Amino acid sequence: MKTIKREWKEFKILLNNVPTLVTTIFILSVVCMNLVASKELYSSKFVCINCGLALSWIPFLCMDCICKRFGAKASTKISLLAILFNVVTAIAFKLLSMTPGRWAGYYSAPDEKTGDYINASLNGAFGMAWYVVLGSAVAMFLSAIVNSLANEAVGRMADKGDFKGFAIRSFLSTGIGQWVDNFVFSALVSHMFFGWNWMQVFICSITSMLIELAAEAIFSPLGYRISKNWENEGVGVEYIKLVDNTKKAA
Repeated sequence: MKTIKREWKEFKILLNNVPTLVTTIFILSVVCMNLVASKELYSSKFVCINCGLALSWIPFLCMDCICKRFGAKASTKISLLAILFNVVTAIAFKLLSMTPGRWAGYYSAPDEKTGDYINASLNGAFGMAWYVVLGSAVAMFLSAIVNSLANEAVGRMADKGDFKGFAIRSFLSTGIGQWVDNFVFSALVSHMFFGWNWMQVFICSITSMLIELAAEAIFSPLGYRISKNWENEGVGVEYIKLVDNTKKAA
């Protein structure tokens, strides 16, 4: 009970210390990327790219910024918060998709039958199958832990406070974390429910990771500038001191 109270106190202080805009962008990007992931962008025998890839680099960039300033534990906690919001949103969408109302797209259909098809399709898209939500949550949880721990470990060895150090820790941790995220989701959902073979799982995990890593590379200067500003402005000092004191007391 003492440990739970301490962790809860740390979490509340963490939420007060991490800039609200970053936390909001983190949560919103996780929710939106899972929603648009249901739309296929490109598909072949071994490669499948969905629209979620357009947003999936954002949570990892947020994790990199948080991890550099607050540490791996803080990054993982914020990730868990985003996963919780995503699950709650998915449940809310599912319940709303079960209501008897009609979507706006229904009224633009040329006839009633087509309108019913459109309505059913939108309900299906927003309702999301339980295994997609569960697979996404598990994949995000595991990849967040891997990404945060890898980022912190590489940072201790290679980060000297400049952009090069930030880039090295971000690229390596994001590459590993993104691959874990893609592989776990593909194995739990695409392989088990959509009939993918293991070759498709592996190749899709790698190709998706490379695309997401490219986006991370493009926006990494922004991530470095954000984390550097936090350091210069003393953002998160309260949380950092609390964690340091807890480690000393242990």
